[in-house]
Amino acid sequence: MFLHLPPTLRQHLSALRMLLAFTVVTGIVYPLAVTGIGRLAFEHQADGSLIEDHGKPVASGLLGQNFALPKKNPDDISEPLRPDPKWFQPRPSAADAGKGAGPYDPTYSGASNLGPNNPRLVTTVAERRAAVAAFDGVDPASVPVEALTASGSGLDPDISPAYAYEQVARVAKARGLPAERVRTLVADHVRGRVLGFLGEDRVDVIELNHALGRLPA
Repeated sequence: MFLHLPPTLRQHLSALRMLLAFTVVTGIVYPLAVTGIGRLAFEHQADGSLIEDHGKPVASGLLGQNFALPKKNPDDISEPLRPDPKWFQPRPSAADAGKGAGPYDPTYSGASNLGPNNPRLVTTVAERRAAVAAFDGVDPASVPVEALTASGSGLDPDISPAYAYEQVARVAKARGLPAERVRTLVADHVRGRVLGFLGEDRVDVIELNHALGRLPA
């Protein structure tokens, strides 16, 4: 077909055909195939791992959020959020766009970008350790590391089982529930390592608190 065309033009036409072919394969066929498999085999995950309450989506198990007491002045964006003792608390978050939503702002994602020797981070960790220990009624030395530092995205909903169990007594007391009942709920929400060896054991705070809210008094 291209026998009588100049070599340079034949090369350009061949490159154009390859471009079109890969555009169809990688830009149309592959995305449609992956989307189809996801919808058929992993419908819940493909929809965003939504958590529903009475048939209505209320959260996503992939995105952390605040469990705080109502602000004294809802219009005051400078008023810090106060953790609600009736709920399990997530790890700290640096995802704060400064628009009043506080940490875990769903419109913002990011880490603090502070190094381990940064004086500001050292001070913040010490303050968090004291605050978490007082809030949960535990020894400051026992506070897990993820209660003191934010995740890379600032939206990670997972904490360690150790941090979840640390909060059991406080949550049970605030809700007037037997501590063993709340501890069993935590145990039911501990997820093992992915494929048995990737990552660490974890507890999704969003899913845990959703189940907590459904516990009969």
